[in-house]
Amino acid sequence: MGIVETKDLKKDYTTNGLTVHALEGITLHFDAGEFTAIAGPSGSGKSTLLHLIGCLDVPTSGEIRIEGVDVGTLSRKELALLRRHRIGFIFQAYNLIPVLTALENVSLPLTLLGVPRKEAIQRSKEALTSVGLGDLGNRRPKEMSGGQQQRVAIARALVKNPSLVLADEPTANLDSRTGSEILQLMRELNRSQGTTFLFSTHDRMVMEYARRLIYLRDGRVEKEERR
Repeated sequence: MGIVETKDLKKDYTTNGLTVHALEGITLHFDAGEFTAIAGPSGSGKSTLLHLIGCLDVPTSGEIRIEGVDVGTLSRKELALLRRHRIGFIFQAYNLIPVLTALENVSLPLTLLGVPRKEAIQRSKEALTSVGLGDLGNRRPKEMSGGQQQRVAIARALVKNPSLVLADEPTANLDSRTGSEILQLMRELNRSQGTTFLFSTHDRMVMEYARRLIYLRDGRVEKEERR
């Protein structure tokens, strides 16, 4: 059993009477512990696929299984719980809350899970330390560089110990040196903690770091490489 399985996954969007076929029958299997990049040109469907796997959107047809569970059978509340407990998200825009400190941003998912405050703070401090920001917990996002903000976002994604982390264009707003540092960090966390990472990207550097590379074009899998 894989951590993620998709079967004949399709997604259509209709705007002003025009239907766009974003995904046209994607069947994929991802094992636990993968470090995989989903690549392709703009409009290829890579972000759509990631959003569907993350239960942020629903497919037009087809099936998605997360750890063996058919997410199409879950209620909205059950989907929210699945996202909250099992999936971590890293976005290109970081999506940190400006008025909160780094420590508060990281601890927010634990607060939503009902983790006692003392434990949440301790786990958040450990998560920040794991991404090299143990001494910057009191800084707010505007007081941090882009690379530091992305590290906070990674800590926030990992603090609840998810089985799956989805990263949508995580290096898009970073210079090449900072992007490389972020990728090295995520690969080390993948190796040390066994967390599964799935990326959507058009960044050649991300593709080079990935151990499995899936190319999409026009909503279909064009080819696949394993390293």
